[in-house]
Amino acid sequence: MDCYRQAMNHAPDALVLDFVEWIAAGPRRYRDVMEAWKTSCPRLTIWEDAIDQGLVQRCRIDGELSIETTEAGRDLLARTRTPFQRVHGGQDARNPL
Repeated sequence: MDCYRQAMNHAPDALVLDFVEWIAAGPRRYRDVMEAWKTSCPRLTIWEDAIDQGLVQRCRIDGELSIETTEAGRDLLARTRTPFQRVHGGQDARNPL
């Protein structure tokens, strides 16, 4: 098994799930995604991991490069987020005060 395939088979980490959830709220302009999720750490590859795992994809909206969640990304969120989190934008109700 090559390195690329091995990387594709692991479960997404919490930051990748957060990223996919953020994109799932609505397609984002590419430049906004890059601004919000930029990092100077070469080992923190949230953006690349989400693309490589097929959870988000590039698209064009009104001629502008944008990012949207794929069906696989939406399915992943449906499986990993609690019903409360899905209704309330990812927030957990452990402390309702």
